[in-house]
Amino acid sequence: AATAAALREAVAQMESERVREASLRDELVRGVLAAVPDARLTTTSPVLDGHAHFLFPGANGDALIMLLDARGIEASTGSACAAGVNRASHVLEAMGVPQVDAAGALRLSLGRTTTAQDVEKVVREIADVVERSRVAGAL
Repeated sequence: AATAAALREAVAQMESERVREASLRDELVRGVLAAVPDARLTTTSPVLDGHAHFLFPGANGDALIMLLDARGIEASTGSACAAGVNRASHVLEAMGVPQVDAAGALRLSLGRTTTAQDVEKVVREIADVVERSRVAGAL
C-alpha cells in the first residue's frame, strides 16, 4: 500500500517537476552562455528537461570535471551511458564536431534535488573553471 501511495504521489508531481527542471535548465543555459561567450550549447529542442550539454572550445574535459568537482559541482564529459570512457563522444564525432572542441564537452544534469542555488553556483564558477581547464588543455 505504501508503494502504491508513493507511486501515486510521484505521478501527481511529474508535470510540476518537469516544468521546474526545465526552468532551472533554461536558467543554467542562459547563465553559462553569458559567463562563457564562446561556449556552444549542443542540446536543442526537443531536449530532456534536466539536461544541458555544452562545448567549451580549447578546454580539457578531464580538467573541467576535476575543477568542478573540487567546487562541489557534479558533471560529466559524456552521456550517462558512456560514463568512464576516456575519449570524445562518438555522437559529437558523428556530428562533425572537431576533436579540439569535443575535448571540451560538458554535460550538466539536473534532477529532483537540484535547486536554484545549485544553478547559480555553476553559473558563478563556470568562467573560472573553463579558463583554468583551457590552461590545462594547452599543457
